[in-house]
Amino acid sequence: MPRRSREATPLLVPRALALRLMRLYDFPDPRRPGRVIRGYDRHHALRTARMCAAVARRLGHPEARVARYQIACLLHDLGRAGLDRALFGKIWSWARKHGIPTRPREWRAVHPTTPYGRETEAFVDRHAEGLGRIGVLMDRWAVEQVEMRLGYARRLARQLRLAKPTLSRLGVKWAPWMERVMLYYYYPEKLNDSPRWVRELAEVLVACEQFEAYSNRRRGRDYYRRAKETLAEAFAYLEKLRVEGILKPSVLNAVRALAAEGAFDRILAEARGSALPRREVRYLRGLKTS
Repeated sequence: MPRRSREATPLLVPRALALRLMRLYDFPDPRRPGRVIRGYDRHHALRTARMCAAVARRLGHPEARVARYQIACLLHDLGRAGLDRALFGKIWSWARKHGIPTRPREWRAVHPTTPYGRETEAFVDRHAEGLGRIGVLMDRWAVEQVEMRLGYARRLARQLRLAKPTLSRLGVKWAPWMERVMLYYYYPEKLNDSPRWVRELAEVLVACEQFEAYSNRRRGRDYYRRAKETLAEAFAYLEKLRVEGILKPSVLNAVRALAAEGAFDRILAEARGSALPRREVRYLRGLKTS
């Protein structure tokens, strides 16, 4: 049974289980036998999962479903297990600087002749030479860093296959809808035939994951060489996703309402690594739903 909690941003699964799930982000270092790359995204995943539970509750999803959904949220970045912070950041900062698409749906919009699911290979074919000029050799390890974004469905499926025996031992009942929810940001088309509630939970995950990421100082510095985080930019991006049809107004309104109530203040401060400035707190308190 899910654990009941009155916290604004609850961890509904037992903490011991959550910690065991976070270990699935650890990855054997292929360059250094016997060493492990500790999961980079674990704290981001924990914060996102707590926010998702709060928003899903606000939208009226039943408690048992929310608890199961939170497990998917905890593992939503599992496809990036083994992320090489320096190499990943160098590749994708360069791509952004040169206006190169960094997500599968964006890649297909620019390069419609790329076979579906082969975006990683197309990126390497087109840009290996350019990356080589900044010292990035497109060896197997570098290609895997590209796959963590442009081939995310493939890599997530691979990591989940490895994780499922552990999930079974932990008593986690995995269902196909959980993986589809995890893929929505990169592959919204994979939910076209899903029930409305699955689509809504997928949208909640995208909204909360992006809200946390835009406030995450370490992630912004390492991934995108970002020097500053602002909540206005975070909500501007969420609004862009609403205009693109990725988020429904009801999901964005639920995030705004909880943020205005102060439900996310502590999580956002954790993501920043410091207390929120007063101007940012005032911005949150002044948020309005549409």
